[in-house]
Amino acid sequence: MTQMIIGGRQVDAQDGRTIEVVSPVDGEVFTTIPRGQQADVNAAVQAARDALEGEWGDMTALERGRLLMRLGESVLAHHEELAQLESRDTGKPMSTARGDITVLARYFEFYGGAADKVHGQTIPFQKDYSVQLIREPLGVTAHIIPWNYPAQMFGRSVAPALAMGNAAVVKPAEDACLSIIRVAELALEVGFPPGALNIVTGLGEEAGAALSRHPGINFITFTGSNEVGVLVQQAAALNAVKCVLELGGKSAHIVFDDANYKLAIPAIVKGIVHNTGQTCTAGSRLLVQKGIYDDFMKALGEEFSKVRAGTPDMDLTCGPVVNKAQYDRVNRYIAKGLSEGLQVAAEGGIADGVPQGGFFVKPTLFAATSHDSDLLTQEIFGPVLVALPFADEAEAIRLANATDYGLLGAVWTENGGRQQRVARGIKCGQVYINGFGAGGGVELPFGGVKKSGHGREKGFIALEEMSTTKTLIQFYGE
Repeated sequence: MTQMIIGGRQVDAQDGRTIEVVSPVDGEVFTTIPRGQQADVNAAVQAARDALEGEWGDMTALERGRLLMRLGESVLAHHEELAQLESRDTGKPMSTARGDITVLARYFEFYGGAADKVHGQTIPFQKDYSVQLIREPLGVTAHIIPWNYPAQMFGRSVAPALAMGNAAVVKPAEDACLSIIRVAELALEVGFPPGALNIVTGLGEEAGAALSRHPGINFITFTGSNEVGVLVQQAAALNAVKCVLELGGKSAHIVFDDANYKLAIPAIVKGIVHNTGQTCTAGSRLLVQKGIYDDFMKALGEEFSKVRAGTPDMDLTCGPVVNKAQYDRVNRYIAKGLSEGLQVAAEGGIADGVPQGGFFVKPTLFAATSHDSDLLTQEIFGPVLVALPFADEAEAIRLANATDYGLLGAVWTENGGRQQRVARGIKCGQVYINGFGAGGGVELPFGGVKKSGHGREKGFIALEEMSTTKTLIQFYGE
């Protein structure tokens, strides 16, 4: 059994209840975690407040940065252990899990180096006045982490919060929290004061809801579904608390007739099958210009059909999806596409020898003739890609924006003017030109528009999100 970390101690839920953790590889229970409740959230928030009023709050930015850098070094020193935990929880291929842990370490390195480089301003004002703008921590920050990239999302959300001097309470997903708990243990080992970083495990509707509405929380980050994001935002509003929300996407690749096939096709395949399509930024829509549509789809189908899903130790392109509910969801969408008459342009496969009870899904490439299908507008969160032809730039932009989401986009063309026109025309938070993904992109500001959420993470802008300003006005005249 795994324990929570509250106030620097490993603890069970106060009422002793637990949650069984099921392996996505074989469908079997392999451990339990505490089922945290309101009382456990209360204890974690109080521990964070005590840390702010004690040793953690007294630390300088330089000292905080050094601790973050030490934690990054410790993550790398325990790289294989953490990757094994990440893979066990999520079913990721081991190479994917190892990459996630490398990115996790990079978050602590980046924000450790940035901690003492957040500068204020001097503002010109009236005669005999000196005005300063300084940045301060928000206080106790809440971080609700999803199951698809637990280690990466933990680093993305928590590292900038700690760098700015906040104390954090983290509620990881009940399906995948082992790597997060282990990193919190490492944080204590490298010298983080008790209460600076607290982990409460449990169900979203219990521990997550209690954390979202807690009056002692000063800021919330949440990554997950739009439906739950709305609930988190409503709960935060009761206490006038700011949120950063990342709520998914339906990102489009736009392939023009002068695209470089050798660059585009591998990136498009990887963009939908990486992490078994369980990625908010997955390129799940493919818009291809009519003049090359048939030729491009043939070449893409040949590459797509090579994809295989297998167990983590097989280290293939895909693993299983994370749980039975997700397995059923993805298969319902595939069945819906077939019932709507979408053409299966290519299929990947499931490797021989995978366990019978595992949640393995066959990667599927559909071809559509109109944008009416739910498969082109709703987030599936699985290895399902739907392609559609378009005529010109105007139609490409219209189709790319024909969804409630606005997280990511990609433009494939050698025409420099077209690159800028289309990239600027897509309503989303990030656009790649002749590329996709960027290997974690710790330095790159990230977030969505429309129902993909609001606020920004990654890069230096996250430090602004995780802090507030105070204006000091001093009269120095008579």
